[in-house]
Amino acid sequence: MVDKIRVLIVDDVAETRENVRKLLQFESDIEVAGSARSGKEAVQLTFELKPDVVLMDINMPDMDGITATEMIRQRDQVTQIVILSVQGDPNYMRRAMLAGARDFLTKPPMADELISAIRRAGQMAHQERAKVVQVSAAPAASTSVNQQSSFSNFKNGKVIMVYSPKGGSGVTTLAVNLAVTLHNNETRTVLIDAKLQYGDVAVFLNEQGKNTILDLAPRADELDADVVESVMIKHNASGLHVLAAPARPEQSEQVNSDQFAKIVKYLRQMYAYVVVDTASALNDITLAALDNSDLVVLVVTQDIPTIKNCRLFLDLLDSISLPRQRVCFVMNKYDKRISITPEKVGENLKQPVIGGIPLDERVVIPSVNRGVPFMIDNKAQPSSRAVFALAEAVRKQIEKNES
Repeated sequence: MVDKIRVLIVDDVAETRENVRKLLQFESDIEVAGSARSGKEAVQLTFELKPDVVLMDINMPDMDGITATEMIRQRDQVTQIVILSVQGDPNYMRRAMLAGARDFLTKPPMADELISAIRRAGQMAHQERAKVVQVSAAPAASTSVNQQSSFSNFKNGKVIMVYSPKGGSGVTTLAVNLAVTLHNNETRTVLIDAKLQYGDVAVFLNEQGKNTILDLAPRADELDADVVESVMIKHNASGLHVLAAPARPEQSEQVNSDQFAKIVKYLRQMYAYVVVDTASALNDITLAALDNSDLVVLVVTQDIPTIKNCRLFLDLLDSISLPRQRVCFVMNKYDKRISITPEKVGENLKQPVIGGIPLDERVVIPSVNRGVPFMIDNKAQPSSRAVFALAEAVRKQIEKNES
């Protein structure tokens, strides 16, 4: 018998709490464990009742929902938080996700939308609780075994390939800022620079001159967590881990596609997300990234050559029977003054464009030159809000593909 999803409803308006309770009582797999009128009460009841999911309002008098979410997630990694707010502002969404929320819905949510969010969060809570039970039941082991088990949470880590068939589309900028956005304490993320000849990921993060993929490739058949950890570049400002490209172009020949694929597969065990920045050429490394990816973030810009090349790439995916739902199509450097819109490109290529990352040279170029991703120090800018929306679209597409 499948365990019911136990829900705690948090809202300072009694009528709202009662309406949600009535809605959920008709779902056989969901049980209302309790309700709270404030953020402080939500924190206390979460620790007492141990619900699977907390439906958390943001605006409450004594403690806002985001602060309450942070307090709960600091002590409880099992319970999942779904934020509800009348504010649909991307800044609220980002704050909620950084606090550890599982999902963010605008009030009043559609009934189907709310129930689907609860079920997704409940499934995650049950999985996390099972892991805790498994770890508690496991016998004591050596230090190396314990270190290895700490990575088992991500045995199903997702590989996200960021790609454009045309150079100059801003793939590295998107890959770096997307990886920074996806990374947090709960979803550790690693960024791989697969542009092995002229990779710039380390430069974008001001971390050049350190370890590279060359330190792992010869050991691809015998990787272990300690070796991988020692090679990773740790980006202090974001916490992101980075596997950099070789320092010199000719060194790229020292990494073959088989080694690259094995590295990617191993990193799935250590990280929730593996973001791969790829070259536009469909070389062996790029194809290995494609073969091992769960989602391709396909980047298009407002020029005919890039659109044409994206059409050819989509045709290639069709020819190799790679489902279109594994593509997240996004327009970068979007300028509203140009008549080529995301909607028109999506209609023309029969692949919906999820949105546009605005042309924002005053933010992006200084960010690149300083080696500080704009998602770190320019979160309020339109480009940052668009990348945050992209990260949410990526998460939801991956979840949709799994369901």
